[in-house]
Amino acid sequence: MSNELISLGIEDLGLNLNPENIADLELFLQEMGRWNQVHNLTAIEGEQNSIRLHLIDSITVLPIMRQFLTDPGPSIADLGSGGGLPAIPIAILQPGWHLTLIEAIRKKTAFLQHVRGKLGLKNIQVLSERVEAVAKNQPGQFDAVISRAFTNLANFLELSLPLLKPEGLVFAMKAKRADEELQDVCMDDWRLVADEPLKIPNLAVERRLLVLSPVRKLPL
Repeated sequence: MSNELISLGIEDLGLNLNPENIADLELFLQEMGRWNQVHNLTAIEGEQNSIRLHLIDSITVLPIMRQFLTDPGPSIADLGSGGGLPAIPIAILQPGWHLTLIEAIRKKTAFLQHVRGKLGLKNIQVLSERVEAVAKNQPGQFDAVISRAFTNLANFLELSLPLLKPEGLVFAMKAKRADEELQDVCMDDWRLVADEPLKIPNLAVERRLLVLSPVRKLPL
């Protein structure tokens, strides 16, 4: 896999990666490609598309997340983590952050555990459970929740609420046109903190990152 191709996209994001970071990102994508042939972890195939759509899409959110998660060692839940996106790339680039990858499909959690061991990622844990079950077992434990293409926004927020600390944040990775989903959200319950455009370098696909905080609190 090409260092130059990864570096080309990442340099445009203003992120400073060391050779170890790039090697870990490459290894992650190699393992995803190898497992995907058997287990169908993702519908996107081919090295170039994987790099651009999976890896770079996942780390475009980092500069914005860094603005909001200023305390050292925040605890973040990735709902419906699937093949580990965006959590694995974030964990590679933010070793001080603690990420919990929640995924109910066991073939996918097997891959996540494999990658965790292969890359020595001590800052992640993998839970092979439904999000609702994790919320019952770990209510109010997370500083932030994130997801990439997991479910519609209103449902994602409803699932996220019981997981969040009182001042927690939701990071929703969405396509550029997410206005209809926003209209379905009760803004008496949520405050839209930020709505940031995300541009994937060298690709005519645009995303946006919605950052929301809960107004409605769950009863203690």
